Amino acid sequence: MSPALATRETAGVGIGAGETDLARLLAGLAPALAQRPRAILTQAHDAPMPAGALLWFREDEAATVIVEIEDDSSHPDQARWAQVQLRIHSSLEAVGMMAAISTALAERGIPCNVVSAYFHDHLFVPWTRREDALAALAALSARYARGTCGDGDMA
Repeated sequence: MSPALATRETAGVGIGAGETDLARLLAGLAPALAQRPRAILTQAHDAPMPAGALLWFREDEAATVIVEIEDDSSHPDQARWAQVQLRIHSSLEAVGMMAAISTALAERGIPCNVVSAYFHDHLFVPWTRREDALAALAALSARYARGTCGDGDMA
């Protein structure tokens, strides 16, 4: 392993493996909305990574890059996405959380692109639907916090 790379255990972050219990995950989503919109772009593999890039992912066709953009209409043709960080510390091995979230958002017609990072999951929803997405996540989380969802009931 490269010296610059680390596992949770070797990173010295003092954080456990993350939550795997579906009910606790959904009850504790604690979504946080980034204040500025994001753009999901593509670029050639050999192009330099943009300064401040939030994500760079190599695909066969090109690199996908997520960057923060200004909240103005200077680029009306550029899709703007809201980033919602789920502050629950989810395990990379958790099962069912994204299925429940996707279902809750899909029921309201909200598209969602997901990045599961090391400590948290991040949802990218259309900027114009960000408040609707937060409401859907709050409703889902509240149902699990109240215990009104049974085993196997995802949304």
